[in-house]
Amino acid sequence: MKVGVIGSGIVGQTLAGGFLKHGHEVAIGTRDPAKLEDWAAKNRGAQVKSMRDAAAFGEVIVLAVAGEAALQALNQTGAAAIDGKPVIDACNPIGGGPPVNGVLSFFTTLKDSLMERLQKAYPGAHFVKAFNSVGNGQMVNPNFAGGRPTMFICGADANAKRVVTQILDQFGWDTEDMGAVEAARAIEPLCMLWCIPGVGKGDWSPHAFKLLR
Repeated sequence: MKVGVIGSGIVGQTLAGGFLKHGHEVAIGTRDPAKLEDWAAKNRGAQVKSMRDAAAFGEVIVLAVAGEAALQALNQTGAAAIDGKPVIDACNPIGGGPPVNGVLSFFTTLKDSLMERLQKAYPGAHFVKAFNSVGNGQMVNPNFAGGRPTMFICGADANAKRVVTQILDQFGWDTEDMGAVEAARAIEPLCMLWCIPGVGKGDWSPHAFKLLR
């Protein structure tokens, strides 16, 4: 597939590299192309474009920016570049205050989520929450003694979720579809839980979630 990655931070770079590793065509969008010179040199075949052009390039879009900048990033791409496409939302609504005993603060509430806000702002795009509940070091082909970890996803469009499930399988994940966009209210706070050992205790050792039946 052609994949347009919006965001040039470590998460965007990691996921873009993962798609390249698995044979996809990748364009990564940034406001500062110089920031990606070294990365692009190591990841030959990747294209570095503006956010709008990277989104227009992709059949699948990855949104990997700070939560507070997510809507602004989409405004820079424009609706025409993402309408009708799966948009993997890897963002978390971190903000609104300092951590409390290792627990991050969110600028959302339990009655809404960042992904719901993005979906409302861009109703023609097919948002799917994924990759928000694990560190970048384990996003692509994670290796745990307990086997394949679980990625929880949600979204309104069944076909978009099928596409993302195929990607997750390729990247070494089991997928649990938790339903419609409102499920992001539960999935986004998994980031808080994942971060507690690191924020509270300085323990950022590899870990991920797994659903057992």
